[in-house]
This record gives sequence, structure tokens and C-alpha cells, in this order.
Amino acid sequence: MSATTTSKTLYQLVNDNKKESNAVVIPTANEQHYATVSYDQLVNNSIQFSQQLAAHSIKKGDVVSIIVGNGYPILVCFLGTTFTRCIAAPLNSAYTCEEFKYYLDDMKAKLVVVQAGLTEALKASEELGLPVWQVNEVFDYDSNHTHFTLTIDGKVIEINNNNVGGLSELPEPDDVALFLHTSGTTSKPKGVPLTHKNITTSNSNIARTFRLSPADRSMVVMPLFHVHGLIGVSLSTLLSGGSLVIPVKFSASTFWQQVKQFKVTWYSAVPTIHSILISMEKQPENSPNKGVFRFIRSCSSSLSPTLLESLENCFGCPIVESYGMTEAAHQMTSNLLPEDGKRKAGSVGRASFVDVGVADDNGDLLEQGKVGEVCVKGENIMKGYNNNPQANIDNFTKHGWFLTGDIGYLDEDGFLILKGRKKEIINRGGEKISPLEVDNALLENSAIAEAVCFGVPDAKYGEEIWAAVVPKPDHNLTEQDIMEFLQKKIVSFKIPKKIFVTNSFPKTSTGKIQRRFISEHFLKIAAAATAEAK
Repeated sequence: MSATTTSKTLYQLVNDNKKESNAVVIPTANEQHYATVSYDQLVNNSIQFSQQLAAHSIKKGDVVSIIVGNGYPILVCFLGTTFTRCIAAPLNSAYTCEEFKYYLDDMKAKLVVVQAGLTEALKASEELGLPVWQVNEVFDYDSNHTHFTLTIDGKVIEINNNNVGGLSELPEPDDVALFLHTSGTTSKPKGVPLTHKNITTSNSNIARTFRLSPADRSMVVMPLFHVHGLIGVSLSTLLSGGSLVIPVKFSASTFWQQVKQFKVTWYSAVPTIHSILISMEKQPENSPNKGVFRFIRSCSSSLSPTLLESLENCFGCPIVESYGMTEAAHQMTSNLLPEDGKRKAGSVGRASFVDVGVADDNGDLLEQGKVGEVCVKGENIMKGYNNNPQANIDNFTKHGWFLTGDIGYLDEDGFLILKGRKKEIINRGGEKISPLEVDNALLENSAIAEAVCFGVPDAKYGEEIWAAVVPKPDHNLTEQDIMEFLQKKIVSFKIPKKIFVTNSFPKTSTGKIQRRFISEHFLKIAAAATAEAK
């Protein structure tokens, strides 16, 4: 699918829908109590927030950091900030004080909007001398209505459903709307500014890929401080006139009850969450009903063909894997729905209305089938990293393509096959090993729930390959069992020389597995065991 263009802003995105239609559903712990929010209320509340920013001299181009958990307030604070031509910068509410200080300083925040009770965020803001607005969500159980308050300089201001009129100035497509940081797998996180055009282009691409419509209702299980949850699910659903179900946090024990109650048609998540939901199949009260979903989307981490097959068997609907990253305002490629074409397990699909290529080390495009660094072009791509000229030189080719840092190739049908991160490819004595290939071989073992391989320093080969696995419940595995299994699956030099069998892996806040962290974690365990043996 070739590139597409759009000139919408986020204000137009939500304001173009039918005002009386439901935009958001907020569940509570009691299934009898939930709130629905119309598009009219969403727009009004967002404008109210914008007006508060203007009244307190927060102006065009100022960065507003939003440290609020999933729910209705974070959506309003985000949209309201962008409506007034300011820049929204959501952060993970679980960060420590030192982490908050790094991010707030790097983004040059002018205001911090923080959920009441988040002491680390409040402490960091105070130490940096930044003004703070505190957010409190208010749920009326008698009327099943939700709104929230802002505490500003000791004064409590209600963000409610009162009609507040329009905006004095509208945002423009090239205004920066969102400021995020990369996950920092190999260096300090880099700042990524995304414009209204970047975001709405991506929203349009996603909506077209999955035929999203006002009839769709998506469950938000990913955090809204991340592009997957914010752009990939929430804003794409709002663009299409559908509605969002936003629990405070993902809970496998309430997921299926809420899916059935609110007639959810799709959700998107990382493979870790899909695996958790499959594990609920043995609990009758939490087990899925086949055919409930129109489709399920997987993104932000590699989905093994084995897990894809298990998901389709369990849920009885198409599982569609996509490929995205922060710098591209999320989606770049995707497999298609069955009615639109074939899907390929182990592939992240074809270009999603953007241009996708594979480049050599000089930045020149390679022929189909050749392995190189995946690169992309399109109006969803950021213009460049914030205040980081060297990163921009390193990550954009002379022809203007953005280099993703992922190694892969395009097959004869135009499907993108990823081999791994460029800096994570394992070089064992000159043999280049794709970590994803070894991961997938491990996951073919029916007793393994999760698997990850990684490179470690080695005196003889430069790098050696190790792995770690999490067995499925009620399965006992030994390192020798796994070694013998792999001997039938992959060539000997790709078989990990050490395999850890463990109960869990360290993961990021979005459920992603980062090989660098896994490597550090198990190297420490190995070093401790060696020291103890001495």
C-alpha cells in the first residue's frame, strides 16, 4: 500500500464525529457502574482544559508533561493540550523521582499535570521548580457519570460537561502535538516530536488497514503514555468515529467480562498480554468466547508463528501482526484482514500507506530479497530527533529515508520479514545469527511459554549465544531437554550454549522484552553463581 496524505489536526479528528455518539466508556470495579462519554463531552472537556492552559499563560509551543494513569482524564489532558497549540508529553507514572527529573528537564516542560497521589512525580516537579496541576477523577455512582477536577494553586476547578464555546485559535497540521522518548535500548532515550500531521496520517493509515468504523469499539489495554495505546488504538478509533473502553489498568481477570459487557470488537497488545489472556482459557468465568472479536492486532514486539496459531485457535478470529515505532507515529507495515489479502505468519506484513525499503550500510536501497536495514518514508515520520543533530545524521539517509535500526528483507510478495535489531544481531565468530529465528525455534516447543536469546561477550568467538525460557504452567524443563529439542530445529552454531529456565523475564512498562536488559540480568546471575562456586 503506497503512501497517503492528510491535513487533519487532532481537533478535527474528534470534532468531525457525531456529537451524541459514545466516544469513551469507563468501567469500574463494579460491573453495574460505568460511565459513557459522548464526543460532544470529550470535545467540551478538552476545550475547557485548553482554556485553563491559556488562562495560566501556557502558550503555543510550550511542553505540558502529563503524568496520569489510563482513564478519561489523560485523554482530555492530552487532547486539550494539543488543541491550544501546546505540546503534550505523557510520561509513565511509575517512574522514579530521578527518572522524572531526567525526562522533564530534557523536554523543557513548562507545566506538569499529575494524578493526585503520585509522590515521585510531585517530588521531581518540586525539585525542578515546575508548576504542578493535580488531577482527581470524580465518579458519580448514582448517575454513572464521570468528570475530573484540577487543583491549580490551591483552587479546585471542575472539568465537567458544561458548554464552553469554541477555541480562539485552532491548531495547524505542522504544529508539534506530542513529545515522546524512545525506549533507549542502546543509549539514553532520544526525544521524538510528532506533529498533528504525523499523528493523524498514522491514524488514517491504521483506520484504513483495519476498516475501522463507528461500529467498532476497542479495548485499551496498552498504556496511553505510549504510541501503541495512544495512537495505535485510541486516536485511530476516535478518527473512525468508534468508541474506546478504557479500564484503569489491564486485568486478565476482568478483561473478558468487560469485552462481553461492552461489546468490544477488537483490541491491540504486545504478545505478552496475548499470552496472559490465552492462559485464562482454563478458567470458565474468564475464558474467551470464540468469534467475539472482528480481529486482534499484535504490535510493538515480535509475535511468534506458534503464538499466532494458538491465538487464532483460542479466540476464533484473525490475528493481525503490525510493525511500528515511536519515530513513525506508530504503524509502518501490517498484515491485512483476511478479506483484503493474505497474511504471513512470521512477517510484519506489507507497507501501510507509507514507503518501505531496505538499505545497505551506505543508505542505498537494496533489491527485493536482500537483507539490510529497514527504512521508511511518509508523512507519519517525525522530522528529526529533538536537539540531537548526530542522531539525525545517523538515522536519516542522504535520500531522506528514516533508518529504523531493524534488520530485515522484503520477500517476493512485498512482505517484510524482520531478523532483529541491528545492534542485537549476534556475531558468533563471523556467523551472523538472527535472535528472532532462535526465539521462534524455542517457542515451537509446546512446553515453553516465553523465550528470548541474546548475545554475551566470549573470548573465543567474540560473541556467544545464550537464551532464557519461561515454561508453561505444570511443565518441567531442563537445559538439556531444550538443547536436544533445538538440535532438530536449527544448525548447531545457532543453538544457545547456555539456557536459563526461569519463572519470568524483566520487561518494560509496556510489556516488551528488551534483549539488553535480559542479557544484563542473566549475566549477573551467572557471575553470582560462578563466584559462589569458588
